[in-house]
Amino acid sequence: MGILIDEGTGVLVQGITGHTGRFHTEQMLRYGTRVVAGVTPGRGGERVSGVRVYDSVREAVRASGAVAAEVMVPAPHVLDAVMEDLEEGIEVIHVLSEGVPIHDTLKMIRLSRIYGARIIGPNSPGIASPPSAKMGIIPNMVLSPGDVGVVSRSGTLTYEILHHLTTSSLGQCSAVGVGGDPVVGLTMEETVQLLLQDGACRGVVLVGEVGGRDELRAARYSDELPMIAYIAGRVVKPGRRMGHAGAILKEGESAQEKIEKLRDMGVPVAETPWEVPALLKRHLLSDRDK
Repeated sequence: MGILIDEGTGVLVQGITGHTGRFHTEQMLRYGTRVVAGVTPGRGGERVSGVRVYDSVREAVRASGAVAAEVMVPAPHVLDAVMEDLEEGIEVIHVLSEGVPIHDTLKMIRLSRIYGARIIGPNSPGIASPPSAKMGIIPNMVLSPGDVGVVSRSGTLTYEILHHLTTSSLGQCSAVGVGGDPVVGLTMEETVQLLLQDGACRGVVLVGEVGGRDELRAARYSDELPMIAYIAGRVVKPGRRMGHAGAILKEGESAQEKIEKLRDMGVPVAETPWEVPALLKRHLLSDRDK
């Protein structure tokens, strides 16, 4: 079934005429996503992979009826792009862009709550509802339809774990990369809440990192929905940056501490990404036998 988007969701792509926009628009279309419009100021009237380009979000929404926006613009322009989306009634916004100023992100989140919209990201690989709806850059071949939800803070780990699940015949109802920045729109906890409401989700994989507490907040729902986790960065020392800002450890934090807390909450934690499918299968069976 999936959360937030499905095969009927009309998506517009901001920055569609750029290299990234062109490539990933084509990939989204191949997956089955209803990309109904593109937006690049000054390029109205052009077409990218058959998708009509408009000069503004207002024109694109009025012409296409889009309700979701894929933001693939440079970081300094993200806030303006998102504000334009919110003003035109866009309901779901995915922000791929890295390096968005944190004050811009805070403003976007505050405005999205006022407008009743959902922001995924920034610095997020995207969201997918297999078999035919995807926003962002998650590779098509790692996705397969099923009943497992994947909620991740890491881009490349999202792809790797999806690959292991798919090759182990564990399809997904939804896969969401919430983003690797210290502040993001949709959190891991909020994503799990949406999966609980979905009804098609039978289990969840939390893909976390060393810093922060979002995984622990999401794990509070493990009594309602079977969960397992994988936490990257076990060898990282406190204060060291690993990959991106969201993985910074504060004083007194460690990956092992987070792993132990998750296990205390009844959430099994895989030692490696390729152990995730087997651990998930065992946990789902044991939960069923309770």
